[in-house]
Amino acid sequence: MAPIAVGDVLPDGTLSYFDAEDKLQQVSVHSLAAGKKVILFGVPGAFTPTCSLKHVPGFIEKAEEIKSKGVDELICISVNDPFVMNAWAKTYPENKDVKFLADGSATYTHALGLELDLGEKGLGTRSRRFALLVEDLKVKAANVESGGEFTVSSADDILKAL
Repeated sequence: MAPIAVGDVLPDGTLSYFDAEDKLQQVSVHSLAAGKKVILFGVPGAFTPTCSLKHVPGFIEKAEEIKSKGVDELICISVNDPFVMNAWAKTYPENKDVKFLADGSATYTHALGLELDLGEKGLGTRSRRFALLVEDLKVKAANVESGGEFTVSSADDILKAL
């Protein structure tokens, strides 16, 4: 499947998360994005160095600036289970705006065409690193990294697209 691109409609899918009361919930991507401007960014794995030290902190630090440009939701997805995503989210106590959603079986990542085979490294199927700007389910910017790079999908890169 070809990777999602500018002009494509964001596919629907179900992702998992823990709510404020630590209850496991499921949410459809379309329920979060329909009629809204959202940033959906994906990382290869929770607690991994680039994801934890650069990618996610950038979106947390720039969240207010991004939202001031009309963005309604900032959504981080990773091919991890919701328990891992919940524990990872708690390592960012300053976060008020980024939602951490789990794609445990990589089903949604496959629907986006953004899976990354890291089996040789013992990590299985993961997500490529990416950042999408989506308006009312239509992709307006698709910043997708090659391999393990971190050159086009940062919060600063998305701010340029806004």
